[in-house]
Amino acid sequence: MIVVSDTSPINNLAAINQLEILRELYGTVIIPEAVYRELTEPDFPVAGATEVQTFNWIEVRQVSNRTVVNALQSELDIGEAEAIALALEVSAEQVIIDERLGRIVADRLSLNYTGILGILIEAKTKGLIPTVKPLLDALRNEAGFWIAEPLYNRVLQLAGER
Repeated sequence: MIVVSDTSPINNLAAINQLEILRELYGTVIIPEAVYRELTEPDFPVAGATEVQTFNWIEVRQVSNRTVVNALQSELDIGEAEAIALALEVSAEQVIIDERLGRIVADRLSLNYTGILGILIEAKTKGLIPTVKPLLDALRNEAGFWIAEPLYNRVLQLAGER
């Protein structure tokens, strides 16, 4: 399965020590250069920086079609724009993106997408994690990932935990 990720899912899963879920679900995860730069900016260290530089299952690729990136940047930040452009270029089966506007653009371009919450549900469904709730709580409390209460409850319901 060809999967391209934006910055946020890698950063947030790394922040709660669950980045390996992506490898277990997808094997290889492709990120564009802009996402790599966002994660490894030396003046602003973030969770996931070491992992994207050392894990061989995270593959960094250059986006060829800069016209698409430039057009997408009128709506999105550079990481999201490159992730979506790269997903189009490599005919990705899925783009992993959390930001609402990025998901709207991905949908408009007929890309399948999921976010970190969908990944957690899929990981539980496939038996990779026993429960979702502790990871949701860690995302909120440790990673600073904002989840509205109705969505939090819906994720637990979908995971069969409520």
